[in-house]
Amino acid sequence: MNLARRLLLCCSALALWTGTFLGAAPAVKPLRILILGGTGYLGPATIEAAQAKGHKVTMFNRGKTRPDLFPGVEKLHGDRDPKKGDGLKALETSEWDVVIDNSAYYPRMVTASAELLAKRCKQYIIISSISAYKEPNPVNGDESAALATMPDPTLENMGKSYEFYGSLKALCEQAAEKAMPGRVTVVRPGYIVGPDDNSGRFTYWPVRFAKGGEIAVPGAPTDPIQIIDVRDLGQWLVKLAEDGTMGTFNAVGPDKTLTWGRVIKACETLSPAKTTLTWLPTEFVTKQEGLDFPIWAPFEGETKGFHTWSNAKAIKAGLRFRPAEETVKDTLTWYKTQENVEKGRNKLAGPSAEVEAKALAAWKAAAKAK
Repeated sequence: MNLARRLLLCCSALALWTGTFLGAAPAVKPLRILILGGTGYLGPATIEAAQAKGHKVTMFNRGKTRPDLFPGVEKLHGDRDPKKGDGLKALETSEWDVVIDNSAYYPRMVTASAELLAKRCKQYIIISSISAYKEPNPVNGDESAALATMPDPTLENMGKSYEFYGSLKALCEQAAEKAMPGRVTVVRPGYIVGPDDNSGRFTYWPVRFAKGGEIAVPGAPTDPIQIIDVRDLGQWLVKLAEDGTMGTFNAVGPDKTLTWGRVIKACETLSPAKTTLTWLPTEFVTKQEGLDFPIWAPFEGETKGFHTWSNAKAIKAGLRFRPAEETVKDTLTWYKTQENVEKGRNKLAGPSAEVEAKALAAWKAAAKAK
């Protein structure tokens, strides 16, 4: 996986640290849920889903990111690193039914929290990543696929090119299971998308189409794409807690193969502006230096299996998906409300207008020269 794509996927996961279907029936038995993190992206979606079911939520974080969120939710402050400040001191006395770990990046810190909470919670749900698997990814791989490893498992650095991000996630999974054997649920999402995403990856596409003009689109319409709406993932985490479901799951969607062409068509249909699509073949895109498109990955070579993971186990455990068209629509609506509201939360990934124009010109010149 190239550096830009690794950074983009890591960006999503890092946002979880600093960070529904409405009208759901209240749960029969309200749960006490502790969320480690909770302010950035997946956290708020999970909290909204939990509240809709009548559960009591406690958030544990540093209290620095969007501290005004959820004024009615209990908030405990500290640091995942027990060596920093008060560390995990705020978690030393209370009890919870379920812990949802949104900020698991280094195994030492996961070990500290899981060991501390082992006698005071029934279930530990850890948010890992599809990146935990060894590269190159197998086509149609499932949860039994080989995991990433690293030369020094004690290293607390993701590497210059984030090359250790996935292996650290795998080690975090193992640390949690060691501390709470048989009581851990490992969730491995791929691209988490939808409203409130500050990575700007998926958001790039509906926003780019809304601007109109000639749009460069990589690959082929038949290329597979796997995404999961943050609201669907948040709701499923709550269901895993309600059902007491243990095990390891690939949290990717949707339930049937989603094509890149369908996502692009949804963006095109919802665009208020006139657009013209120019599909750039994979072979051309991969040869262009600095031309990186978010979400999409070449359906060939080392990344052929990237968007083909099996989610059968997660679906059996109750994971459900809304249509991609709904996610596209809601993402664009959300983005429009965020412009100039929260500094840094409305940035976009993807090529700049200049880079896109240069790529289009290069493609047309190449086509003309044939």
